[in-house]
Amino acid sequence: MRYTGAEPAVAELARRALPRLREMTTATYGQIVEEMTVYRDERFVSHADLHTSCRDNLQFLLRALSTSGAPDLSQARATGRERALMGAPLPELLRAFRIGFTQVWQCFVGLTAQDVDTLVAATTAIWTLMDDYTEALTSTYRATMAEISRTRQNRRLALVEALFAGGSTGDGTLWDIARMLDLPLEGMFVVVAAETPGLGQEALPLVEVRLREAHHVSAWRLTPELQIGVVSLREVEPVLDLLRDDCRGRAGMSPVFRGLGETARALHLARVALGSLPAGAKDVARFNESPLAGLVASDPEASAQLAGQVLRPILELPGDEGNVLLLTLRAWFECGGNTKQVAERVYCHPNTVRHRLKRITDVLGRSMSDPSDIAELGTALRALSMFGDSARRAVKS
Repeated sequence: MRYTGAEPAVAELARRALPRLREMTTATYGQIVEEMTVYRDERFVSHADLHTSCRDNLQFLLRALSTSGAPDLSQARATGRERALMGAPLPELLRAFRIGFTQVWQCFVGLTAQDVDTLVAATTAIWTLMDDYTEALTSTYRATMAEISRTRQNRRLALVEALFAGGSTGDGTLWDIARMLDLPLEGMFVVVAAETPGLGQEALPLVEVRLREAHHVSAWRLTPELQIGVVSLREVEPVLDLLRDDCRGRAGMSPVFRGLGETARALHLARVALGSLPAGAKDVARFNESPLAGLVASDPEASAQLAGQVLRPILELPGDEGNVLLLTLRAWFECGGNTKQVAERVYCHPNTVRHRLKRITDVLGRSMSDPSDIAELGTALRALSMFGDSARRAVKS
């Protein structure tokens, strides 16, 4: 039911109550300050502004009750917006208005004496008008809070984007970004890049909330292809386990870095780690923290070309022979050149390993004892692991 105007008897009662406005204002103000800590401590409005607000709203109520027609609720909307911008809690705000409306009702009770019919009509009018007033105030308050939330979220997303973009983040700007995102400037960080399952869908659902519950601060950005985030942590393994719990696709984690200014470089390494996983996998891969891996990752195009150039003869072998030789060569590096360990790794006899290594040297035209050849082979294998598709395209070109 909407308030459409007062009955003549109620309008007359409101006009008789208007001279008592100062008295009702004092009583309303006093009760609010006494009962409500947020107003007593002047957290959002000063006592002077609160007193003025009490007077203005009581005056609005009495005038609305003394005239015909629907009231102008612009003041209620203005109050809702103003208090939302201040950050005042809505329940406390509504409670303060109920105190004021009750003061008017109590005044009417005193003025009606034994006229029960007029009091009933006045009571209905007051509470109907209060419903309209608080509805207008509440809807404007909530719309304003939503606007504030969108503005803050957009600013947060812009700051996260600036952090991942790097380059433009000078010391002052970086400090502002860290403060706004609640991240420390220094400490232990990782960057995570996760492949989204679809447009607008998170690869790591509610990851920021879950990390916060585990006492890790983070900031995230969702793009059409990736969900990327920087995480402040104390230990890597608990974060890695948490990410793997509900990962919906491929994800990569950068090495640990110490300063927030290294975020952009870490994002590149996280992307490289993601690319090391096969398509369709649901796992989180950590970037290898060796200096060689960092060197290879620093220039993907050149590294892919190197892999294609050095390993081309093996990559062009027909059938599965190339894959078998690459598997053996990789095991040889991982086992430090120990033939017996390589044989155990690839499940074959040591003599078979020696035969394969001889075949590798023949095909590639490189020596497994020449330090420069070994360095190139190791670098090419690392690049192939990181940028395999690009390296194979380089072979075909």
